[in-house]
Amino acid sequence: MSAPAPTPPDLDDTQRGWTLHGDGRRVAPGEVVRPRERLSWDLTIGLGMQHVVAMFGATFLVPLLTGLSPATTLLFSGVGTMLFLLITRGRVPSYLGSSFAFIAPIGAATASHDIPTALGGVVMAGIALALVGLAVQLSGDRWLRALMPPMVTGAIVALIGLNLAPAAKANFVVSPVTGVVTLVVIVVLSVATKGMISRLAILGGVAAGYATAAIRGELSFTKVGEADWLGLPDLTAPTFDISVLGLFVPVVLVLVAENVGHVRSVAAMTGDDLDPYMGRALIADGLATTLAGSGGGSGTTTYAENIGVMAATRVYSTAAYWVAAVTAVLLSMSPKFGELINTVPSGVLGGAATALYGMIGLLGVKIWIENRVDLGNPINLMTGAVALIIGIADFTWSIGDVQLAGIALGTIAALVGFHGLRALNSVTGAVADPLIPLRAADHDRADGPTLPA
Repeated sequence: MSAPAPTPPDLDDTQRGWTLHGDGRRVAPGEVVRPRERLSWDLTIGLGMQHVVAMFGATFLVPLLTGLSPATTLLFSGVGTMLFLLITRGRVPSYLGSSFAFIAPIGAATASHDIPTALGGVVMAGIALALVGLAVQLSGDRWLRALMPPMVTGAIVALIGLNLAPAAKANFVVSPVTGVVTLVVIVVLSVATKGMISRLAILGGVAAGYATAAIRGELSFTKVGEADWLGLPDLTAPTFDISVLGLFVPVVLVLVAENVGHVRSVAAMTGDDLDPYMGRALIADGLATTLAGSGGGSGTTTYAENIGVMAATRVYSTAAYWVAAVTAVLLSMSPKFGELINTVPSGVLGGAATALYGMIGLLGVKIWIENRVDLGNPINLMTGAVALIIGIADFTWSIGDVQLAGIALGTIAALVGFHGLRALNSVTGAVADPLIPLRAADHDRADGPTLPA
């Protein structure tokens, strides 16, 4: 049985403000601005704007690809980030943006039912994630790592990305020229540039594709002109249908992996022990996702894009994230801004999605590589082979009113296949236990196996 998670130290210090780092104007070589520190307010606001730009491209693409309101999603992204910072007591600097893991289940639920039913699935996923976080907070995360070893986590992440390939094509073929421009710019910026520009490759590609669409006469600004400058985003109440539950279960596992990986990445960069806050981070993201689904927004996750900004600037101040969160909420209060986002044409979405979905798929492979998963071991090989084909081919299986689609079935295949084959092998002893090398590596690395960052 896992040891209880240690109590987070010095929780009361979150009632105080941020401590000014040095003179507040610069960061000396070898130093970092810690989460409870800040630079001068003018620099902090500037850093907050960088975080807004970093999260923006990915955050607004999710609602555009799923049919949700971009303004509403942006609102709950900002509110969710505030909630996250409060629950983690200002110790875990992160921004909560739209999770790409929700694209497939929201699309499937909307196609078979409607958007309110899809939102109900988002709410159920958020509640489940919060419960996982509560369990981690009470008992630690060893059981979680045992349930989801890198072989399983990588397979689930990979099949989610690759399952979306037909959706990327459907948007791309609407305007291939615009899609090609968008895709090429994303690829070139990712490979040929460094630092902040490289991290904004998606936003740069979307901007280039948008300009191309404007030149080709593919844009319509009628609704932008009709929209008000100020107003509340549209809110949509969820409805609940148990038949879509299977679509959203795999998302919970991906969100767990994302959050755990990102918290550990931040811990490695800051040198802080954030394991006591792992459960809080999962609870916070779960509640933020529940809140978003309750009002018409997409589910959230901690963003690697913003972690990249921190790595480049060496500023981990949560004050900058408060600035970013407030800015997101303010932007969501302009219907005209929301309608402007809605003018992004299908060709641009298709080009961006081609790169994004492929990157999600290969992130699963990256998890295998980083954790030295032995694909020569038949248990690992058969687990990945069966799960990926089921997920990519979009197999379906109905049990009463519940229909399990490709991602859900692929996730079940990964979990049941891996643990079932290990149990069988414990009796036959025909092959080596695939977890033994990982346990040896885990012994060498105190922070355990690396999860997606």
